[in-house]
Amino acid sequence: MKLQSLVVAGIGAIATLGCASGALAQAKPAPAAAAAPAPAAAPIITATVPGACVLSREGVVGASTVGKFVSTRMGQLSNQVNAELTGEQTSIQNDAKALEAKKATLGDAQYQQQRNALQQRLATLQDKAQQRDRELQATEQKAVARVLQEASPLVGDVVKNKACGLLLDANSVLAGNPSMDITPTVVTALNGKLTQFTFEREHLDAPAAAPQGR
Repeated sequence: MKLQSLVVAGIGAIATLGCASGALAQAKPAPAAAAAPAPAAAPIITATVPGACVLSREGVVGASTVGKFVSTRMGQLSNQVNAELTGEQTSIQNDAKALEAKKATLGDAQYQQQRNALQQRLATLQDKAQQRDRELQATEQKAVARVLQEASPLVGDVVKNKACGLLLDANSVLAGNPSMDITPTVVTALNGKLTQFTFEREHLDAPAAAPQGR
């Protein structure tokens, strides 16, 4: 395979880092990959149940001003990462084209040496893309956790004011009476408390290499 084709194919394997806002709809961490027992059927509530209230944490994050800010900020951080990776990708592609253009004037050993160097740069870029993806995920998880942390005492206040004897997660209810849903009230309270906060991309340093034995 020609070097240019090899480089293009390798770069194509780099995962595109899109805006992480889609995960904002999942305020709870993803379930473990290991098989788990099937959950019990969610209750169907169609009438008002005295003392029972429903809350959607995803709704709090998605509808609140601060949650929307987090989504916008994550888009900005994602764009920064894409710009960084695209710049390095373009440099590798240009150098691969240049090497192919002068291949006839190089000795086999010199050509192979430069070819190997480009392949190493490509592998490094792929590793960086994967690390940046992990960093964006960690950043989003931390930001969403901050939003839910700020909302937590407000949920307690609403539960107390509405005399909720039982608070159900909206994900566990197939259908519910809107009058039982305290999510809008919590969102309103959160909007009055916090609209944005400063955060940057998390940096996950690569683990240090193990010391070599003597």
